Amino acid sequence: MMRLYGEKRANLARVFAARLRSVAEAEDLIQDLFLKVQALGDLEVEGDGSALLFRMANNLMLDRLRSQARAGARDEGWRSLQVTTLGDQQTIDAPSAEDVVTSRQRLKVMMATLETLPAPIARAFTLHKLQGLSHAETAAQMGVSRSSIEKHVSAALKALIAKLP
Repeated sequence: MMRLYGEKRANLARVFAARLRSVAEAEDLIQDLFLKVQALGDLEVEGDGSALLFRMANNLMLDRLRSQARAGARDEGWRSLQVTTLGDQQTIDAPSAEDVVTSRQRLKVMMATLETLPAPIARAFTLHKLQGLSHAETAAQMGVSRSSIEKHVSAALKALIAKLP
């Protein structure tokens, strides 16, 4: 089989390149075919083995095309979830990696700053801003007036603004 592979290699490379529209992809498949033929060893085949060699080559090519189609569909699915088209321009809805890192750093500073605040101020801020309770709901839960909650949240915001870059 190795002898036959050597004889037919150039023809197979041309067929692969034409069907895949890529010389690099064709060379990858030729290498994959070589490994498969080599794994067969001294296999006895009827005739000259050309049919087996071309069947193996065709199956490898079809597997590659199917894999590319699945990858393309998967990528398109991801892209459709991440990208918004405005007119003829595509915009990505996800924040950049730099924005994610900056936001995480700011969150760390914010949480550290909250730990340094007096307990009623930190609790009022957490209930109102982080847990989404209204001023009235926060006041009821803490057993203080609504005005106190407003003052506590304002104090927490001033402390956070002073610490955040």
